[in-house]
Amino acid sequence: MSVLNVRRAACGALIACVLASAAAAAADSAEQLARPRIGLVLSGGGARGGAHIGVLKVLEEEHVPIDAIAGTSMGAIVGGLYASGMSPREIERRLTSIDWQDAFRNRPPRRELSFRRKLDDNTFLVNFPLGVRGGEFRLPKGLIQGQKLTSMLRESTAPVATVTDFDQLPIPFRAVATDLETGAARVFDSGDLVTAMRASMSAPGVFTPVELDGRLLVDGGLAENLPVDVARKMNVDVLIVVDVSFALQSEKELDSALAISNQMLAILVRKDTERQKATLGGRDVAITPELGAASSIDFAGLKRMIASGEIAARGMHEQLAALSVSADEYHAYLARREQRETPAPRIEFVRASSQSKSYEPLVTAVMGPLTGTSYDAEAAGAHIGALYGLDIFETVDYRVTTDGVAGTGGKSGLDVLARRKSWGPNYLRFGLNLQDDFEGNSEYNAAMRAILTERNLRGGEWLFDVQIGSSPRFAAEIYQPIDMARRYFIAPHGEFDLRNLQVRDALDRITEYRVRETIYGIDGGRVFGNWGELRMGYRRSVGSTHVRIGDPTLPPTDFDTGEYFVRFSTDTIDDRNFPHSGHSSALQWVGARHQGESQRASQLSADWLWANTRGRDTWLLWTTIGTALDAPASVEDFFSLGGLFNLSGLAPNSVSGPHAGIARVLYYRKIGKGGEGFLNVPAYIGASLEAGNVWQERSQASFGSALKDGSIFFGLDTLIGPVYLAAGYDDSGQNAFYLFLGRTF
Repeated sequence: MSVLNVRRAACGALIACVLASAAAAAADSAEQLARPRIGLVLSGGGARGGAHIGVLKVLEEEHVPIDAIAGTSMGAIVGGLYASGMSPREIERRLTSIDWQDAFRNRPPRRELSFRRKLDDNTFLVNFPLGVRGGEFRLPKGLIQGQKLTSMLRESTAPVATVTDFDQLPIPFRAVATDLETGAARVFDSGDLVTAMRASMSAPGVFTPVELDGRLLVDGGLAENLPVDVARKMNVDVLIVVDVSFALQSEKELDSALAISNQMLAILVRKDTERQKATLGGRDVAITPELGAASSIDFAGLKRMIASGEIAARGMHEQLAALSVSADEYHAYLARREQRETPAPRIEFVRASSQSKSYEPLVTAVMGPLTGTSYDAEAAGAHIGALYGLDIFETVDYRVTTDGVAGTGGKSGLDVLARRKSWGPNYLRFGLNLQDDFEGNSEYNAAMRAILTERNLRGGEWLFDVQIGSSPRFAAEIYQPIDMARRYFIAPHGEFDLRNLQVRDALDRITEYRVRETIYGIDGGRVFGNWGELRMGYRRSVGSTHVRIGDPTLPPTDFDTGEYFVRFSTDTIDDRNFPHSGHSSALQWVGARHQGESQRASQLSADWLWANTRGRDTWLLWTTIGTALDAPASVEDFFSLGGLFNLSGLAPNSVSGPHAGIARVLYYRKIGKGGEGFLNVPAYIGASLEAGNVWQERSQASFGSALKDGSIFFGLDTLIGPVYLAAGYDDSGQNAFYLFLGRTF
């Protein structure tokens, strides 16, 4: 084919393409002239806004095309997702599949935390760090940071991530938020879609406000809960208005401070809602689902809310039928919505936003691998999760942006916003441990941990522990990552502790020793993602032991030993109080050397735990071993067993020796109505089977010589830690009873 013919063919194809586009535009214009433009208004109402999804499902069944959407709060979430191109059923699947209890936690889910922060759970500290800054205690600006919700919205709206003009979305869209300083409504018609939706749903005191352009933005329901006037300005002829706001309660229902507060807010919101409804015309359709006293935070009941929306919309069949189009016209409408989705851009840069420049090296180290790839919301979310898992940020988010003027070859990339916790960077955590065997023997410990984070650009931190009670302990550590990605670290440390240790001799006599020990040394290692760590180091141990209960003629001993250790640990457990999924393991070798008057044996120890849950039922497999490798082991080297889940029929730490091993199988079931526990506290009943013992010689270890124990227990996962009421049984006929507060796993 000649060059001339090629050019003619190309011109013909171009002309055909232009004519096809013109024909499509003409068809679109003809359709718009043939029917009224329909606007959809979705009110706020928290979880009650699930009814909007039910209404959308019926609108699609009735073939009612929507030309514009205005939403507030949950109405902005549902409306924004629909405007981005998602179908009602896709929105339903997405929102009902979220673990809302997990999403509303104030910190990352444990499985997403950095390995450093997971190590905090090795103690019995409460999972609520209290901020300290400027000599004052500080609390978060909201109970919920909204990180999980933001991540979900990013993934759901990925096909329109580059759209900044909301009129260019598959359906033109507006979201309403409230300026917290002035009380004025902020109507989003452009910008970042996820930020607009997130700001619109930031209920004051519940969700952290969204900071944008130097303003604090909160829930739009405070200014315009039913944005009818906003939708009117979007060039529509007819409105479909869905109101899920609270109805006013009767005098009998106003029986608590919370109910009165909710009533006050409902009065304020409904004044503007009724004003907006009064402007509706005869052709407009108003839908009010029957939601009764359903709570705005009852996200577990979303399916019930959705069903209520469907029922209410079907009750308006005649009015909706007047707005419907033929099946062919509706399919053409849906096809045009899909055509307006934009292709995934190529990520050519990743940078910290102007508000986060101090974190530029960290952002580059963690998010840099995305450079040169096509934008993928799931992959970007995983890297954002790694930043958020460091647990130093209030929120971490990103926007797909373009350098330069659109259409001039500007580069696409990610602007990452990492906002430090407003109540940090220093934190206090408290803990309480209590154990009673109902026979007059009890132990308690109260602890406090101070964590001073972000001491330098690489994330250095100082840690201080103070514990008083039966086992006093004082410890300090300087943890210093070496590289910007925080993979390698060094950690000088020191601690002093006192503890009791029981030893049973050949004549079955028990001697209880008091061990006093001071340890100091330096560690170094490598972190693997957020699931593992290799740590090694040198430490020196100086201390003494003396008889506390038993033969008073036994002399005290002193020890002064230097030792090397290597430990490899993994941790993907979702919850240390009551694990439901994941596994953890630790393998450690300690090489000791003789010094002074004592000789400490080298040791090898290992621990492995695996958890799996189906429905309300959880099974745990858990095994622990420890052995002295050489030289006669001293008392301070002994491994101890006894206590709940550690040979439950024996008193805590009542058997000790140089070699120990135990295997356990645990089962527990979440109880309470709907598995919700008692008084909103997760509750469990369960049982354990255990086999293990301690031995003076490794050759004595066998299943036949192991003690066989078991337990039954009732547990509560409280704010101050897990509480157990348990009974343990040993095959020798011994039994033990426990009231236990503190971690066991």
